[in-house]
Amino acid sequence: MTKLAIRIGGAGALACAAVVLLVQGCAGETAKEEGATPVVNATTAAVATGPFRETTSAIGTVVPRPGSVALLSAPAPTRVVRVFVVVGQPVKKGAPLVEFERAPFDARAASADATLQAAERAYDRARRLVEQGIAARKEEELAAADLARARADAIEARRAAQLALVESPVDGVVTRVTAVLGASVDASQPVVEVADPTEVDIVANVSPDEAARIRVGARAMLTSAASANGEELGSSVVRDVGGAVDPDTRGVVVRIRGATAKRPLRIGESVVAEMTVAEHQNAVIVPAGSLVPDGEGFKVFVVDEDGVAHERSVTVGGRSKAVVRITAGVRAGEVIVVDGAFGVTDGARIAGISDEGDEPGPAKKP
Repeated sequence: MTKLAIRIGGAGALACAAVVLLVQGCAGETAKEEGATPVVNATTAAVATGPFRETTSAIGTVVPRPGSVALLSAPAPTRVVRVFVVVGQPVKKGAPLVEFERAPFDARAASADATLQAAERAYDRARRLVEQGIAARKEEELAAADLARARADAIEARRAAQLALVESPVDGVVTRVTAVLGASVDASQPVVEVADPTEVDIVANVSPDEAARIRVGARAMLTSAASANGEELGSSVVRDVGGAVDPDTRGVVVRIRGATAKRPLRIGESVVAEMTVAEHQNAVIVPAGSLVPDGEGFKVFVVDEDGVAHERSVTVGGRSKAVVRITAGVRAGEVIVVDGAFGVTDGARIAGISDEGDEPGPAKKP
């Protein structure tokens, strides 16, 4: 029994020794891994200098230019008897749009003509009597005043009879129709609107601070706000910057010329306008993807000659869609992490892919 116990103890000692060695080996491997420098695959690029166009963007709406839109209504209280057009329909100058009940207008015109004829006869009689010395000059003056009023009423009544049929005053497109067959309308109620689609502007609202930086004549790049990929519509210029803050939107109206070579703009369409507020000829610029948020500011990762990334705070002086102007923090020629910067930590080794499309490997030296 004693000898057997000794043999079991020897086997246990060997097993314990093996466990101790295994634990020590694992601990050594863990320590080695914890002290290793992480390697990150990321795209790198050199900081460059060049012209930079600082812009501000706003969403605007295509509207008719002043003087190229007509808002039409009835000449007097009446009733709609016919509607000739619908919204979006192209029309030529003189084309019929809406017709009102003519009988009241015709009757008013006939009455005005009769009153005018009577006033003309009364004036002729008063003038003859004054010439003959029978009547006083005052009688002729009163008759002349009555004649003038009758002529004005007759002209107004004839014009109202003509406007019983509303015709388009311009070549354009119907942008609004509120006339309903059989409905009563009055002179203060617009029933149809026609605008020239070739004479349009883009109206956008910007903050007062942004408006202070925008200048008349500044370049504006236009893209469609309706398409997901932002269809390019061409370039234009700012034609006017409002001088007052709108009390409803608390913004300032900026009017941009709507001419574009890509395609015609449609009234009511939404357009994104990227307006130039400043231009810098020798700016330090980096790709927009290289910026990483850092508190209230931004940072980039600069790659040294050994391919190690070091975070560095930068000051942003302006942005465009693709690049960012940097006023402090990096110099031209330094290599920075572009794509993949969010996965980089300070001190990581970069297995970089340059923006020229090189294979993965150590980051390029500047």
